[in-house]
Amino acid sequence: MDEWDIVDRSLSSELESNDKLERVNKILSLGYNDLPYYLKHCFLYLSIFPEDHLIEHKRLIRLWIAEGFVVPQEGKMPEEVAESYLRDLTNRCLIQVAQRDVDGRIKTYRIHDLIRQIIISKSRDQDFVTIIRENNTATPNKARHLSARGTLETCTRQEFPGVRSLLIFGVDSVSKSCMSALFSGDRFGLLRVLDLRGLPLEKFPEGVVNLFHLRYLSLRGTKVDILPSSIGKLPYLETLDLKQTKVSKLPAEIQKLQNLRHLLLYRCVIVSYVTFHSKEGFLMPERIGDLQFLQKLCFVEPEQGGHTLTELGKLSQLRKLGIIKLRKEDGRSLCSSIEKMKNLGSLDVTSLKEEEIIDLNHLSSPPLLLKGLYLKGRLEDLPGWIPTLDNLSKISLRWSRLKNNPLEALQALPNLVQLQLLHAYEGEALCFKAGGFQKLKSLKLDRLEELRKVSVEWGALTCLQELSILRCQALKQLPFGIQYLSQLQQLCFYDMPDEFARTLLRAEQGYDYWKIKHIPKVFFIYSENGRWSFYHL
Repeated sequence: MDEWDIVDRSLSSELESNDKLERVNKILSLGYNDLPYYLKHCFLYLSIFPEDHLIEHKRLIRLWIAEGFVVPQEGKMPEEVAESYLRDLTNRCLIQVAQRDVDGRIKTYRIHDLIRQIIISKSRDQDFVTIIRENNTATPNKARHLSARGTLETCTRQEFPGVRSLLIFGVDSVSKSCMSALFSGDRFGLLRVLDLRGLPLEKFPEGVVNLFHLRYLSLRGTKVDILPSSIGKLPYLETLDLKQTKVSKLPAEIQKLQNLRHLLLYRCVIVSYVTFHSKEGFLMPERIGDLQFLQKLCFVEPEQGGHTLTELGKLSQLRKLGIIKLRKEDGRSLCSSIEKMKNLGSLDVTSLKEEEIIDLNHLSSPPLLLKGLYLKGRLEDLPGWIPTLDNLSKISLRWSRLKNNPLEALQALPNLVQLQLLHAYEGEALCFKAGGFQKLKSLKLDRLEELRKVSVEWGALTCLQELSILRCQALKQLPFGIQYLSQLQQLCFYDMPDEFARTLLRAEQGYDYWKIKHIPKVFFIYSENGRWSFYHL
């Protein structure tokens, strides 16, 4: 029994027997019928995801664009148009926001069961999305979008001349013969989207490079380690997602992908806790500047000498840039290139090693639209251009080892909602002054090894909701003035000294407990023999 039948039997019977539900069904159907033509395909496409699946905001946008659902609008990027489609569907209550980032940006969506019923019914009637399971005997000849659940073997038994997309979910094993047969001949000759994320693949499927019309290719979470030079045979490719794979180098032929918009190639390597080299990327191709439509480039390692960093200046449409293993002497070249990226919204820079200085002081005209700034590596001083960026909402300074207090320069940023300081400051005191950090919601102080005192003046941090203090071994007491933080919802302490913990006990000896009793969630988290222990106060 496929998903269509399951939904029909469970919900359709209720809709027939329950007048109220039937009226709801009619209202929802009218909601679908009232959609503009360009939104109907976007809406029906949601049935390609399994029930209760959290649909990632960025993934959905890239998929819609690759499928050709997004109608071009003068003066707007396709991603911006797709964003407006999602706002429209959300405002019509046809899709629900499931998770938001701390700055309010949407991360994932979910679909209500009744809405899902309408989507599946309409999609089936139009042969729009077809779900493939192991017990499927045949699929409609007119099938356009395939969602493979639990198996790919079934897909090798038929030809799919009109199919535009194949997404897989929950496939735990796949044979070499299956992968070879899957992309042989003209079975998927018109395929635009191929999403194989999480598939237990060790080698790049050879036949994929023959999918001439492919716009979207995801091998995220597979064990693929080499991207073949034949990838250059996919001239229309817009998204290449190689996150959490073993690929560490791109072939020179990548420059042939002139329509590439999103190049994602990095993996996070975390053994027990965040380390300096916890993120691995790929060596930057020599002619990366040829890919002039790139919106997202993460995470690239420049070659020694800085030539490829100069190439970055040609990528004027970049919205997000991630650089790893940056040398001090390459700072000037990087700054020169960043100044040409007027639309840059996120910048993530990691130095070659902990002791290597990140030199971004040559940036005289920083991107005014920058919202996220993530610096990992030694800073001689906080770059003077940072306090001028009114749109900054997230700042992460890690291994900066600043001598001067960074709070003075950051406290007046009008839209800052998240701040992380990890081994970023070598002073003994931090003071959050009255009137500072008026929109900050999340604050993390981590491994500030010389820190002995934190104080919060009345009128500072008025919107703070989450405060985490981690591994600050010299800190023996709560931040002075923490009782002023009336909006604080969660307070977490990680691997803090026993002396610090004793001041917060509920018993009489916990003389600081009264300062935090208004906070709903207070946690102590300790690492013991490689395992984490949690204590709720």
